[in-house]
Amino acid sequence: MTPVRREPLAEQAAVALLDRIRSGEWPLGARLPGETTLAPQLGVGRSTIREAVRQLAGRGVLTSRQGAGVFVTSLDVPEDWEHVLRRADITAVIEARTAIEVEAAALAATRRTPAELRGLRRAVEHRGGHRDAIEEHVDADTALHRAVVTAAHNPILTELFDGFTPRSRQAMIELLRIGGEYGSDDDQAVHIGIVDAIADRDPVAAAERTRTHLATLTARLGPVG
Repeated sequence: MTPVRREPLAEQAAVALLDRIRSGEWPLGARLPGETTLAPQLGVGRSTIREAVRQLAGRGVLTSRQGAGVFVTSLDVPEDWEHVLRRADITAVIEARTAIEVEAAALAATRRTPAELRGLRRAVEHRGGHRDAIEEHVDADTALHRAVVTAAHNPILTELFDGFTPRSRQAMIELLRIGGEYGSDDDQAVHIGIVDAIADRDPVAAAERTRTHLATLTARLGPVG
């Protein structure tokens, strides 16, 4: 058994114990060895083992029964509920964006003016130049999508988009932090494709490309719940 050496020791010990539970060393309902056995196996003190057990008990993996010992109550850590809710919230935001932006893209393809098309070209170029920092990238992306919505010439859609922007902005920042990757050339090409469809006055392509783009964002989150 490899001793635990890195800080924080209790968290590292908890991970080591969880790995052994996942591997089947201790099945569901099994009693863990005592602190005097586990501590030398992991190269830590008994107090560190107690803290590691406390952490895993708090996450629903172990339970301490007074006078009986520590028992396995789950073979893995249940997904953090706050994380589930955050993902569900982001999913709801993307669904709302879809309801607004797919129709707006189709309308923009039929109603945009030459000046608005030039603005869309500038916005997508600006987005392409801001792909390093998450918040700047989200702001540039939002500006492009707003330009699409305003080109639809529907004041209600624009009002909905603007009222929704603060929550949408935060959700997109959280999504990119969860996903870990953003601003790829492929992603930029998708946005250029949306603008191209609007330039070609092709409402079907503009709507479909927008819908596919937003569905891809949802897919990055995986199943919720």
